[in-house]
Amino acid sequence: MPSIVASDGAPPQAASRGTMQGMGTPESPLEPQHFEREDASPDALFYVAPRLLVHIDEGAIEAARQLYGELLPAGGALLDLMSSYRSHMPASLRWTRLVGVGLNAVEMAQNDQLTEHVVQDINAEPRLPFADGEFDGAVVTVSVQYLTRPVETFREVGRVLRPGAPFIVTYSNRMFPTKAVRIWRALDERDRAHLIAAYFKYAGGFGRVSARDCRAGGGSAGGDPLFGVWSRRAEA
Repeated sequence: MPSIVASDGAPPQAASRGTMQGMGTPESPLEPQHFEREDASPDALFYVAPRLLVHIDEGAIEAARQLYGELLPAGGALLDLMSSYRSHMPASLRWTRLVGVGLNAVEMAQNDQLTEHVVQDINAEPRLPFADGEFDGAVVTVSVQYLTRPVETFREVGRVLRPGAPFIVTYSNRMFPTKAVRIWRALDERDRAHLIAAYFKYAGGFGRVSARDCRAGGGSAGGDPLFGVWSRRAEA
């Protein structure tokens, strides 16, 4: 992602810290076929066996920690959506609550950063079991490629965030390919940032979307990349 073109057609922004202003059309161009997968079986079956491991290397994990530490508020209530064995939160955040929502109870029970967890297939049911404005921040870590109803999911995340709270999505080039949606697999790293920006746009209720190559100029050669895309819940 050497540069990012604003999604309203503006000139490219600075490398690794570009900003996208919105997709510019009132109606989403996203179609159901964009979210088809090779393995269309229920996600609960695919994730029934616990995977007690991390899915990116230590350099990418540290890049995620740094981004979360920069953008998430300290001492807050945080939501780790599509959670699993590890959350990659920096200890400096000193959260009062960190809620994991994921598909495998064993994985989340082994996650020593979570204060509580909920087993839920958000592709089957995007509605989250939380009140409006319950959280001070939310993340999805290297799992956004599996969302089959992303606009609904992003809308729900916006509902449970307080005004001004950040929602951060990080992604790499790692995935279970049979479970990743078709549109994700068809795009390169830069266009995947634009796709996530579209999810924010069409979900509504979010402000300006920013994107960053979190390992630009750093990390070991051949290590896992790590990209971040984020926005904040619009003020009331």
